[in-house]
Amino acid sequence: MDPLTQVALIDDDKDLRRATAQTLELAGFSVSAFANAKAALEVLSADFEGPVVTDIRMPEIDGLQLFAMLKQVDADLPVILMTGHGDIPMAVQALQNGAYDFIAKPFPAERLVQSVRRAGEKRRLVMENRALRQAAEAAEDGLPLIGQTPAMENLRSILRHIADTDVDVLVAGETGSGKEVVAQTLHQWSRRRRGHFVALNCGALPETVIESELFGHEAGAFTGAQKRRIGRIEHASGGTLFLDEIESMPVGMQVKMLRVLEMREITPLGINEVRPVDLRVVAAAKIDLGDPAVRGDFREDLYYRLNVVTISIPPLRERRDDIPLLFSHFASRAAARFKRDVPQISQTVRRHLMSHAWPGNVRELSHFTDRVVLGLEDGGAAAYPVEPSGGTLPERLERYEAEILRDALSANDGDVRRTIEALGIPRKTFYDKLQRHGISRSGYAAGK
Repeated sequence: MDPLTQVALIDDDKDLRRATAQTLELAGFSVSAFANAKAALEVLSADFEGPVVTDIRMPEIDGLQLFAMLKQVDADLPVILMTGHGDIPMAVQALQNGAYDFIAKPFPAERLVQSVRRAGEKRRLVMENRALRQAAEAAEDGLPLIGQTPAMENLRSILRHIADTDVDVLVAGETGSGKEVVAQTLHQWSRRRRGHFVALNCGALPETVIESELFGHEAGAFTGAQKRRIGRIEHASGGTLFLDEIESMPVGMQVKMLRVLEMREITPLGINEVRPVDLRVVAAAKIDLGDPAVRGDFREDLYYRLNVVTISIPPLRERRDDIPLLFSHFASRAAARFKRDVPQISQTVRRHLMSHAWPGNVRELSHFTDRVVLGLEDGGAAAYPVEPSGGTLPERLERYEAEILRDALSANDGDVRRTIEALGIPRKTFYDKLQRHGISRSGYAAGK
């Protein structure tokens, strides 16, 4: 059973305790029942993953005293008080002091179930956010490429395997997927980390400037060259040179770059001196340079020289289970930067995180998180359509079906039985569709 459906029940009346526990168990909760507050306090901790339901009138430690003690254990632990008519004023005061709810006896079973269900959802969100913050902190310390999906674990494994080999690397990935982060990680995990990490966006510089930027020049080499300049390649000697958007490199510069890769030497502008360089080159491209139809005027020989090892970064939509962890990581950074509190992930934001297509990948998610932290974004679907409307009819139907599945999972907190009932499909069909669309239930209910 899902641990987030746990409930702690404290009541000294044996018959009432048994009847209340049975009511909750029939509603789908896992009940831990205690005859007194002392027994409950021995078990309850900040790690308890559900709400607490307690009677007020009990010997030794009454329900109000227990509530005060539990606040010291975990201020976010939801406590529901069961009260007699004469205890209502005290229960109202406890509510003002942070109790989650009180229920006056005698109460309908559904009143208790609904209160416990809402409290359980609140506790689930609290525990999920705590887990995400802890995972994000661990990622900050040890995982430069944040993610716990098999795709990201495999990516980190490859990077560790080749980090110290000095082999040149071609990184392929969509815009915003983290190509520079991959290059920086290779640098930091290699013995070259004491050298410089030098990055150059080949698409951001005009052709008249890029040669000087890469190779450097001597004073007087051309008009305006008043003093000697060390180029990016030479500056990266002993370290790593990262060439982003290499598909944008001018054809004439591609020839010169090919020689650098083959000979590991440069000739700055304005002199005939050849200077050796010791560097690893990591190049990144937004297109498939291996496809001649897409490659355009990018030189085939340069592609094959770079393509000793190719690393492909999966787009965010193909590793949705990493999205809440990334959101938590970015939220902690943004909160520190903007001097705001770290926000909890609301259901609306959570639904948007797990259903949006994220065409801008990690960069788009980072900007979205900034807006959430600043209170400018609530995950409204109107501002962020789930999927583009283009494509063939089968493609659009596939996207629509995937969205229906995600909506149903979100609405039912990942519970398979309720989701299948809502969709009206057999269990096997449900799992087949999840597999086909790459949807994991773990993104919709913690512990699954």
